[in-house]
Amino acid sequence: MDWGTDLWDQCDVIEKHTLSGLELVDRYVKFVKERTEIEQNYAKQLRNLSKKYSPKRNSKEEQECRFSNHQSFVDILNEMSDYAGQRELVAENMMMNICIELSKYLQELKLERKTHLSEAKKAQQSLESTYKQLDNSKKRFEREWREAEKAAQYAEKTDQDINATKADVEKAKQQAHMRTHIAEDCKNDYAAQLQKYNKEQNQFYFTDMPLIFNKLQDMDERRVRKLVQAYTLFADTEKQVMPIVGKCLEGITRAASNVSEKNDSLVLVEQHKSGFERPGDLEFEDYSQGINRASSDSSLGTPKGPLDLLGKNKSKPFWLFKKSKPSSSPLTPFSPPPAPSPTNGPPSPKFTRDPLSYCLKEINKTVKPRISSFRTLRRTPAATEDFGHLPPEQRRKRLQQKIDDIGKELQKELDQSEALGKMKDVYEKNPQMGDPASLAPQITQTTHNIQRLRGDLNKYESWLAGAGGRGETLRYSTHSLNNNDGHNAYSPDGAHSDESTPDGSQAIYAEFDDDFEEDVGQCTALYSFPGSSEGTISMQEGEVLAVVEEDKGDGWTRVRRSNGEEGYIPTSYATITLNK
Repeated sequence: MDWGTDLWDQCDVIEKHTLSGLELVDRYVKFVKERTEIEQNYAKQLRNLSKKYSPKRNSKEEQECRFSNHQSFVDILNEMSDYAGQRELVAENMMMNICIELSKYLQELKLERKTHLSEAKKAQQSLESTYKQLDNSKKRFEREWREAEKAAQYAEKTDQDINATKADVEKAKQQAHMRTHIAEDCKNDYAAQLQKYNKEQNQFYFTDMPLIFNKLQDMDERRVRKLVQAYTLFADTEKQVMPIVGKCLEGITRAASNVSEKNDSLVLVEQHKSGFERPGDLEFEDYSQGINRASSDSSLGTPKGPLDLLGKNKSKPFWLFKKSKPSSSPLTPFSPPPAPSPTNGPPSPKFTRDPLSYCLKEINKTVKPRISSFRTLRRTPAATEDFGHLPPEQRRKRLQQKIDDIGKELQKELDQSEALGKMKDVYEKNPQMGDPASLAPQITQTTHNIQRLRGDLNKYESWLAGAGGRGETLRYSTHSLNNNDGHNAYSPDGAHSDESTPDGSQAIYAEFDDDFEEDVGQCTALYSFPGSSEGTISMQEGEVLAVVEEDKGDGWTRVRRSNGEEGYIPTSYATITLNK
């Protein structure tokens, strides 16, 4: 079934139908184009939304990301940004694969249709021209035949007329004969034109027009197939991003599951734990013992107690904090008193010396560590190298972190020193490979760096020992770091020993020797982790790391790379296999 056979007489219908098909393609292109604009606007709004609620750099929100519920919200914003990228990809693919391709194809179809209709029009004009020639030939034949009949009738009439001369009769017969001859010629011409027209008409209706109609049918069917592909591509473009969109949604679900309220509470404690002792009971001051109240030696009068000297602070809560700092701290102008036992409270006052001096000493004991004074310190911090401006617990953490950093630097310098020593030996054995003397400046500089780092390490270790030694949050591991002579061992987490190490430092860290751990397993990263927080380590998806310390219930696992770099990663971000 084809148009050329069944629709041979429906040229106008075929023309309108093909035009309607092309208009449908054009409408679909416009529809998809508007859809891409909606997707682009949607993606832009999603990105702006994610950017609006993302924490700014060095802002309070960024600092809050240490808590899992805050970090999960940031992860959700990142997933939404990725989701917006997929919407942009949908818009881009639809524009490239549907709109642009169909627009080009539509122009080709319009040109092809125009060509076919032009051929049909030419064939029809040719047939009409032949028909006009046939009609003219027919009319001429009809006219000449009538003239021939009139001439024949006139000749017969003249021949029967008795008054007509012989010349008139002969002339009339000749005229009739001529007209008859002309009519015969017109008849033959008409017959030829009729035969020609019939042949062209047969060619037109049985060959030319069916061929053109079949070409238009093929064109229209190809248009429909192309449109079907575009319809399918409209859905396939959406399906292509579904796996990524699904991963984005899974990431949001995973971010929600990574929230740990217990871990957030622990993080808050770790971040803000001061290490101060709770205040002890106030001593009962028995004024019936007969304190010497004479004030002849001082115009201040005899104070009745430390609170009387606080003046405007009487109405505020009186908090007493007992803390211990090394004597090198610039924030301890008075010698700190020994910490009293929590049960007995501070020792009873002795009144064998001047009451005013006693009260001033009591003020030094009690007023100095008030909360208000630490608020003042936070407003105007006087940072020191030994972190003495920080509360005890935070100070220990910062000192431990500094020791870890120095340990990493020392490890690098020791490795470089060992490499330079090996290179020097190679040069000495094979002078053609290089001059050993050329390595002297580098060896000297490396040795100087090692000595400087060891000095800094001893300094910070002594400060850490004075600050209370090992805190609850400090973790230790073993790495042996040898110099060229092989006599030095160093632990980047705080344990260091060599010939120059003081006995006190060895005694302080001797307890860590039994706690040193080897690798307890290995893990494979399920997801990438940036490791931007302090103490963490970055990892890529699929990366294999050694497990140094398994999760203690806080959601973090300590791992190590093959190059010795260590840090913590989220336990849920990796598949962990422990050694049996």
